[in-house]
Amino acid sequence: QVPLVESGGGLVQAGGSLRLSCAASGRAFSSYAMGWFRQAPGKERELVAAISQSGGITPYTDSVKGRFTISRDNAKNSLYLQMNSLKPEDTAVYYCAASATPSTRIAGYVYWGQGTQVTVSS
Repeated sequence: QVPLVESGGGLVQAGGSLRLSCAASGRAFSSYAMGWFRQAPGKERELVAAISQSGGITPYTDSVKGRFTISRDNAKNSLYLQMNSLKPEDTAVYYCAASATPSTRIAGYVYWGQGTQVTVSS
């Protein structure tokens, strides 16, 4: 198993920035592809960005292109999501997740964190 814990969420004004972190326990982090997902109230969970074991990045979902950056530090067992120019529509619970192979499908991810709330005020 790969326990995952997100942090860094909060309340921010539109145009502001947040950096989400996802800390993984154990030695297996580097062997997993990782993803950031989000789920807004009343909406389905969606993939925001994904990154392979070696750092290759799956194209970001259109709504965050140019504003969000996913990265990982395998030495620190950590995944990050830098979010700039935040918009009210970015308000959601953000989850990190681990997959054995790079995937854009929710079903491909086997381990999930508990989520961190991001609220963007207008």
